[in-house]
Order: sequence, then C-alpha cells, then structure tokens
Amino acid sequence: MLKLLHTSDWHLGRALCGRKRYEEFGAFLDWLAETIERQGIDVLLVAGDVFDNGAPSNRAQELYYRFLCRAAASPCRHVVVVAGNHDSPTFLDAPRSLLATLNVHVVGSAAEDPEDEVLVLRGRDGAPELIVCAVPYLRDRDVRTAEAGESPEDKDRKLTDGIREHYAAVAALAERRREELGPDIPIVATGHLFAAGGRTVEGDGVRELYIGSLARVTADAFPDCLDYVALGHLHVPQRVNGSEILRYSGSPLPMGFGEAGQRKSVCRVEFRGAVPSVTLIDVPVFQELERIAGDWDAIAGRILELAAAGSESWLEVVYDGEAVVGDLRERLESAVSGTRMEVLRVRNGRIADRVLERAFEGETLDDLNAEDVFERCLAAHGVTGEQRTELLRSYREAVASLHEDDPMAE
Repeated sequence: MLKLLHTSDWHLGRALCGRKRYEEFGAFLDWLAETIERQGIDVLLVAGDVFDNGAPSNRAQELYYRFLCRAAASPCRHVVVVAGNHDSPTFLDAPRSLLATLNVHVVGSAAEDPEDEVLVLRGRDGAPELIVCAVPYLRDRDVRTAEAGESPEDKDRKLTDGIREHYAAVAALAERRREELGPDIPIVATGHLFAAGGRTVEGDGVRELYIGSLARVTADAFPDCLDYVALGHLHVPQRVNGSEILRYSGSPLPMGFGEAGQRKSVCRVEFRGAVPSVTLIDVPVFQELERIAGDWDAIAGRILELAAAGSESWLEVVYDGEAVVGDLRERLESAVSGTRMEVLRVRNGRIADRVLERAFEGETLDDLNAEDVFERCLAAHGVTGEQRTELLRSYREAVASLHEDDPMAE
C-alpha cells in the first residue's frame, strides 16, 4: 500500500489586510510535517502556489526550506513540488539539483521535452512505486503560438487545446513507462489550472489565469490512464464533476474573509496497486477569521458574543444598516477594546452606496471589481463603440501580462 498526501496553494508570505501571517504558515507546516510522520505518508504532492509572489521574502523562503528538510528526514520518501501561477518558475527551479539529493523533485517550468515531467519514484528497495506526471502551471506561451488576426475565441480554443495536448503527451509517456515497469504502478498527475465548474469564493485572491475567462479545462482533458489528479489553484476543497480522483485540495489557510469558517483539508490517497482510496484530513484553524455584517445593533451584539467566548478572531465588519454611521471605525475600536480580537477591515457600505448612487443608480460597492472600475472610467469619459472595446481588451492584456510574463510583479 502506498500513501500519498496532496496539498496546494500555501501562498507563503501572503498578508491579510496588511497583517503578516508567518506564524500561521509556520504552524501549518509544522502540523503538515507531524501529519506526514503520524500517517506514515510515502509521497507528498504540492500542486502549485507555494509562495504568494515571484519574489518571496527571506522568512517565507526559510519556512519552505525548513519544511523540506524536515520532510526529507521523515518517513516520507519523496516530495514533488510544481509551480503555480503565483510562483516564479525560475526561482523554484534554481535549487532543484540540490533538492533532488533529498528526494525533493521540483518542476517550475513546462518542459520542452514532455518526458522531463514524467517522474518514476522508487521505494527504499529501489523498486518503482509511483509514476508522477509533474505538470506545473502551463502559461499561455507554453501551449499556444500566437498568430496575427486571430479572434479571442480562436485564442481560447488554441489555449484549451494546447493544455489538453500537453496532458495527453505526458500521460502517454507515463503509460508507456508503466507498461515497461508493471501494471500495478499507479500514475498520478498534478495540475495548476481552473477546471470548468470549479467553485471560488469572494475575496480569495484566485485570479483568472488567462486573458478572458473561457479557458477553463474540462474533466475530459485528463487521460483515462491517470489514477489520480492532484489539482491546485482553487482554494475551496472540491471534486471536479463529482469525481473522486480529480480533486482540488484547496488552500490550507483561509486566504481572505470570504473563506472564514470554511473547512480546510488535505487529501490522503491510499493506493492498493493502482486503485486509489481518498480521505480528507482536516487542517486545524491557526487563526480564526470572522466576518460580521448587519446594522450597528447586530454588529455590536456579535462582538459581545465573541468577547464572552474569549475569541481571538481577526474581524472584517461590513456595515449595511439604513442609518449613516460616520464614526463606525471609532465605535468598533471601542467595542473590541479590552478583548483579544482585532478589527482588520471595515466596509461601510452605506456611505459608499450613497456616493455610488449619484453616478450609477441602483449599483452598490459590492457589485464592482477592478475591471468594472476601468469600465466606469471609460463611460465617464464618453468612450464608446469600437474604441471602448479595444481599450478594454488592451486593459485585460496588460493585466494578464503583468501576472504572467513578469513573476516579480505578481
């Protein structure tokens, strides 16, 4: 029996409303190392977004390398790490030769030769025990050749076709390896992508991966020879199309207040031969988050309840009462004074809504995202027709280029 643990989206170094979270990240990695030891895990898969940006801080790097050293000294025989869209491929790849001596296998960039993404992992006796298709986040330039005059629909189609072809090529090589090594060796693939139908939550920081929003991968993009597909990118733990073997492990920490109260987990996969059995292991809550919404009486009442329970929560307060409260921040600071709670974010929807109503009747602050703001600017300046369409597309391309082509700017 082979025991595998699937996790992703650590986002080491990410802050919440300006608050550093290194203690939480450290507590999670300590718990993960203890879980590996306690459960007797043989292989750990990390499906992308190890770091929150392409230039992680020294402290984030220290957490990462300290964990890898601890994992290498544990019963875990192999660690496989692939890059996500937040990671710098070159940064992750730089120490890969050194890490390989610890049986830590890193794939930061899509390989020119698909065979370089096919890893045969061996047990202590030297016998092959697992084949991993270690596919990282596939950037647009990895799978699509741009051509002059192609439409957005053409680009989306070529992109999804390119991702599908990449998985087909890597899986075919893995299947040939299994034919050579033995039929009972499982084949596992990683992926950092947006599967069609995947669920996200407001404020989780999950980005659209490509220009536009159509390039979402359907479940049939993963060849039938794959016995388990370990996915990253979406922060909500979930199955893809109800499949037991196509899963997002989700982020181990809530990345924003929209994930407050969400159950976090890692996926434990047991293989008997090539047959998987999946169970979820709940991740403890290392820092409670609480979103409180309502009028002032509801907000004050909930803060009193939390204080009575000795809560140490970080709070996001969303005021949506009818009355305009100009001193909301001061009231909140007074309400949490003497408790172990802290208000990290205040959203006074009533004041914002009054301002918005002057320009866009019936629209609220919660209806807008960054692109909406850009569109409002175009409308305010009277930009319409073909010029508006072209400027909007240029805006989207600039944002996507910032996120993809220059990891240091993420």
